[in-house]
Amino acid sequence: MESREDPAIRGGQKGGERSLHSEKVSAAQIQVYLKGIDYPASKEDVVHTAEQNNAPENVMKWLRQLPERTYNRPNHVEEEFGKMK
Repeated sequence: MESREDPAIRGGQKGGERSLHSEKVSAAQIQVYLKGIDYPASKEDVVHTAEQNNAPENVMKWLRQLPERTYNRPNHVEEEFGKMK
């Protein structure tokens, strides 16, 4: 299996890694792990993209709780995050 670099860590620098892997999840953190997704996207697409981008378990746990629907833009995912927070 191919090892993929964590998209939250740019150029091998880990300055923000601690906050990205903390238990708290932010809307900005979610978007980091959705890099490369094509919208509109289903919940399944959102979860799969985050998995492919090596999202940590705290992010995956939240994404798995998203309602089954079509997300037309990144801010639609963020809106659901705001409702569940």
